[in-house]
Amino acid sequence: MRRATRHRLILLFAAAALVALAVWQWQREAAEALGALTGLDPAAVSRVALTLQGAAAEHYAKRDGHWWRTDGTPMRADDGRLDELTEIAAAPVASWRPLGDFDPARVGLAKPMATLVLDDQTLRFGDTSATGPVRYVQVGNRVALVSVRYTPRPTRHDAIQAD
Repeated sequence: MRRATRHRLILLFAAAALVALAVWQWQREAAEALGALTGLDPAAVSRVALTLQGAAAEHYAKRDGHWWRTDGTPMRADDGRLDELTEIAAAPVASWRPLGDFDPARVGLAKPMATLVLDDQTLRFGDTSATGPVRYVQVGNRVALVSVRYTPRPTRHDAIQAD
C-alpha cells in the first residue's frame, strides 16, 4: 500500500471516529434533557389557584384574554403576574426523582411554601436545595429540582378595579 493511500485511510478513519463521537455526545445530551415541569402549554392555561403559606388562597380565571380574580367579587387581575405563574408550567427541570426518595418534611413538602394549581395540575413548592439555587417541586408522585426563579411570588396589590 502506498504511503499517500495509507494517510488518506487514516484521515478517513479519524474523521469517521470524530463524527461517531459527535453523534454519541448529541444523543447523550438529548437523553439527559429532562424537559419541562409539566406538559401544559402556559398560553392554554385558563384557571389558576395559588396558596402561599400563611395566606388565603387566590383563584383566577382567564376570560377574553385577561385574568380575573374569582374569589368574591370578580376583579381584573395583574395579567403579567398571572402570565408569570402560568410560565412555571414550562420551567426547565434540573433533575427528577421519585417522591419516595425524599422525606417530605426534610425538603419542605410536608408543609409546602406554595401550592400552585394550573388547570388541574398541582405543583407543591418546598425548600431550596443546599446544592444550588434550585427548589424542590412535587408534581404528582415525582419531585423536580427547578430554578428558584420559578417560585410563585406573593401578590402585591394585584387587583385592578373592574370596569
